[in-house]
Amino acid sequence: MSLRYALLALLRVGPLSGYELAKQFTQSVGHVWHAPDSQIYPELRKMEAAGLVEAEEQTRGERGTRRMYHVTDAGDRAFLDWMASPLEYQRVRDPAHLRAAYLESASPEAARAFLRHHIEQWEGELEQWEGELRKIDHVDPPNPMLERRLKATPVEDHERIVAFKHFAYEGLVDRAKGEIAWAQRGLALLDRLDAGH
Repeated sequence: MSLRYALLALLRVGPLSGYELAKQFTQSVGHVWHAPDSQIYPELRKMEAAGLVEAEEQTRGERGTRRMYHVTDAGDRAFLDWMASPLEYQRVRDPAHLRAAYLESASPEAARAFLRHHIEQWEGELEQWEGELRKIDHVDPPNPMLERRLKATPVEDHERIVAFKHFAYEGLVDRAKGEIAWAQRGLALLDRLDAGH
């Protein structure tokens, strides 16, 4: 259900076509909630059937049309109710930590390769999320979705919007650093275990 509220969060800023919504999703919400287009479009149809969004056909070019999605009052209430309700945490499914619990079954070379790959993966995530922080701080070109959101909201809300966006990405940066440090400890553990033999 979080996908629904992520889409509502984007549409509350202003109407978007399905294509624009999928693109904005990838550039912003997608950093914290991954969903491919194959999940986004069916969810939009369900939201429309539930009365949370309305779709308006717009002419595009000479023969084309596109559907522009707008949040309804019911959709806005559903989003605000979700924001005010306690978060339902999901049980963790973490394939890397599952594998780590059984690394004695892997050769030392395979265990090291796994941990190095884990570091490489999270270094990529870290670079991406630090890049997003720079965009929020306007060091790099600004985040287009954040710019759109700020234009659609009163100036007195801008500081809070930017502060909470920054806060969210700081958490992602901390998570990446933690995963890198964990895998580095795993490499050190392998060295220690190998030295004992």
